[in-house]
Amino acid sequence: PMTEISGIPAYNPDKPGRGRKSFLPPEALARVLEQVVQPRIGQSRWSCRSMAQVAGISPASVQRIWAANDIKPHLTRTFKLSNDPNFEEKFWDVIGLYLDPPDKALVLCCDEKSQVQALERTQPGLPLGIGHIRTQSHDYIRHGTVTLFTALDYLEGRLISSIERQHRHQEWLDFLKKINRETPKHLQLHLIVDNYATHKHPKVKAWLEKHKRFHMHFTPTSSSWMNMVERFFRDITVYLRDGSFSSVRELESSITTFLALRNAQPTRYVWNAKGEDILNKIQRAREAMTSQA
Repeated sequence: PMTEISGIPAYNPDKPGRGRKSFLPPEALARVLEQVVQPRIGQSRWSCRSMAQVAGISPASVQRIWAANDIKPHLTRTFKLSNDPNFEEKFWDVIGLYLDPPDKALVLCCDEKSQVQALERTQPGLPLGIGHIRTQSHDYIRHGTVTLFTALDYLEGRLISSIERQHRHQEWLDFLKKINRETPKHLQLHLIVDNYATHKHPKVKAWLEKHKRFHMHFTPTSSSWMNMVERFFRDITVYLRDGSFSSVRELESSITTFLALRNAQPTRYVWNAKGEDILNKIQRAREAMTSQA
């Protein structure tokens, strides 16, 4: 129906019940929703085509049903729940540093990215150009690995880093000494770290005992996602992924260049999530896993 608003013709919204009717049989809809959680023998999951064959409808109809019900058989989300008996205490300890950083102190998110590989593509690829994508060979030559130790200043986004050939308590201790040298002596240092054995080695503990301005805050077990330096590691992983390195030294040079660029224009990663929301989500996950057991 047509009306007129200030002399301008306008269409009214359609009345309920108007428009194209759905011709999808109810039994087909039920079959799609019920069977999607039970893949056929020999399949790990359903596709739109395989489900359409069983349900007797078109793949497009299957896709619409899945979209309307937020069903995504092609996606898998990885996770691991922490079994740390002191999870909540450690959780709030770390979150507190993000939400309310202490005065006259630096909050440093620290970790090491081990097994960074110097991979050389077996053939040169074509660069990106108009009308074609960049190419690279699927195989590569391994030239060795390095470990990247990094401390991310939570408030400023600046990085203190060290590239090492090994990943032992000796290298971690050397990195702590570097942090000590490169930070203002009048500031306390609050380091957020995970529970890797090198962080708790007796020689490391002995050194920390003599350097009282270092305060260690350990994330709960299996909870490295709480450490904001992991965001930086994701960025540098993307940067290195498409590279080709003929030696470990070439890899180290590329990493050093990336670090210099980031410190020239620091990127700060801000914690915005509410602690209560995260704990509630974890509790729901535990309950879901318990019900499936």
